[in-house]
Amino acid sequence: MFKKILIANRGEIAIRVAKACKELGISTVGVYSTIDKKSLHLRFMDETVWIGDSPAISSYLNIEAILEAAKKTKAEAIHPGYGFLAENEKFAKACEDAGIIFIGPSSKALSLVGDKVASRNTVKKVDVPIIPGMHMTSTDISLFKKTAEKTGYPVMIKASMGGGGKGMRVVHNEKDLEKSIAISQREALSSFGDDSIYLEKYIEEPRHIEFQVLRDNYGNCVHLFERECSIQRRHQKIIEETPSPALNDELRIEMGEAAKKVIEASDYTTAGTVEFLLDKNKKFYFLEVNARIQVEHPITEMVTGVDLVREQIKIAACEKLLLSQDQIKQNGHAIETRIYAEDPDNNFVPSPGKILFLSEPKGPGIRVDSGIYQGCNIPPHYDPILSKLIVWSENRNMSIVRISENLKEYIILGIKTNIGYLKRIIDSKNFASGDYDTHFIDEHEESLLPKQEKLNIALIAGALNKSLGISKRAKEYDSQYSQMTTPWQEIGKWEICSLS
Repeated sequence: MFKKILIANRGEIAIRVAKACKELGISTVGVYSTIDKKSLHLRFMDETVWIGDSPAISSYLNIEAILEAAKKTKAEAIHPGYGFLAENEKFAKACEDAGIIFIGPSSKALSLVGDKVASRNTVKKVDVPIIPGMHMTSTDISLFKKTAEKTGYPVMIKASMGGGGKGMRVVHNEKDLEKSIAISQREALSSFGDDSIYLEKYIEEPRHIEFQVLRDNYGNCVHLFERECSIQRRHQKIIEETPSPALNDELRIEMGEAAKKVIEASDYTTAGTVEFLLDKNKKFYFLEVNARIQVEHPITEMVTGVDLVREQIKIAACEKLLLSQDQIKQNGHAIETRIYAEDPDNNFVPSPGKILFLSEPKGPGIRVDSGIYQGCNIPPHYDPILSKLIVWSENRNMSIVRISENLKEYIILGIKTNIGYLKRIIDSKNFASGDYDTHFIDEHEESLLPKQEKLNIALIAGALNKSLGISKRAKEYDSQYSQMTTPWQEIGKWEICSLS
C-alpha cells in the first residue's frame, strides 16, 4: 500500500479522497491555488503545496506544477478526483514517465475510453449499440455539416475530453451549427485544456443511465448497478438516484453486462462509469466512459455498502478486487442533490462571495459531502459546486420525503444557492412518479422558478413593520422562543492559559 498520496484537486472531492486515505493509513498532500489558500480541503491534508495562480490553467490544470509538488513531497501516487486533469491522457502519461502512480486508468486505456470519440470506436468492436455520429474529432466545418445532414437534426456537439456538461451544445438546424461549434471549443479548452470536439445524433426523450464499474489489474471486473442521472440543467447532472425507476431486473442485468464488456474491451482498470442513453422504447445506446470517480458516487456507496474511493486506491496499489458480482446487492434507495453557488432567479449565474452562515442537515440516512465552512469565500474561478446532500432510505418514496425535508433544513446565507430549486424538483409530481427524462427541467422551467405573486405584499408588510416598530407582543415572543446559544456556552467551561 502507498505511504503518501498527492490529491490533485480541491473542494469536497479532495476531502472525500483524503478521508479514504486516512482510513488506509496513507499520508496526504493537498495542493492549492492562490485563491484557495484558506480552502477547507487543506485542513484535511498532512502537507500542502501551492501550485500556481487562481485560474485553473495556472494551477489545477498545470501538469508540471502538480508533478513538481509530488516529487517535492515524495508522494508515490496522485489521485486526480474528478474534473480538471482526471481524464487527461497526457497527465496520466506524464505520471507514468515520472515514476508516479496515477490513481486511474493507464494512459493507454485513457486513450481508448477517456477520449469520447476513441471510446465510441472501441465499443463498436464489442457489439454494444452506439449513437450514430462522427468517429473522429475535427475542425472541418464541412465534415460537421455532412455528418449532421446524414444523421439528421437535432445533433449534439460534444467535447471529446472531460465531462460535466462542459463543451456540449444541442443544435437544431444548420444555421446554428458553426456558432455552436465555436462555443463548444472555447468551453472545452477552458475546462479541460483541450478543444477537441465531435458530433453525434441527439436522442430525443432519453433517460441518462450510468453503470458503476470496478476492474483490477488481474482481470476481475464487477458492476455496482446503475445510477439514474436524467435530471440535468444545461447537460449538467444536478440530481441522481439509484436504483433507476426506469429499469426492470432484466434490462438492469443486460445493461450491466454491456458495461463490463466495454471496460474489458479497453483493458481498463480502477473505478469507472459506463454511460448509456435509454430511449422511450427502452432501447439503450452507449454514450461514453467516465474514466474517474464520479460526483454522484456516494449514492452507489449508500446502496451497496462499497467504498468506491478506497477500492480505487487499493486497485492502484495492485491489490486484487475481493468482490464478486453475486456478492453485490442493491439495498434500499439513495438520492443525491448537488448544491451549487448560483442564482436560479438570474439565469443561474454563479454566485461567488462569502458564506455568512451555514447549517448542514444531520440525522439517520443523511450524508453531506461538503467543501465549505461558515466564513469561507467562494471564488469565481472554478465550477460552483459547494457540496452534495445524499440520503438513503428503505424505498424510493421515503428517500424523496427525507431529501425534501433535509433540503428545507440546509441553510447557506451570504451567497445565492440552488437549494430551493432542487427542493421544487424533488417535490414535483413528475419526479415523484419517476416519469421523467433529460428534458425534465426544460419542460417544467416556469413551475420550478420561485413563486413571487405575493412579493409586493411582503415588501409592504416589511416596510410597515420597520416604520411602526416591533410590537410588545412580538418582543415577548422573540424573548421566549428565539433565544440562541453562543459558541462560548456550547463549549462549556473555558479559561485562557499561558503557554510560557
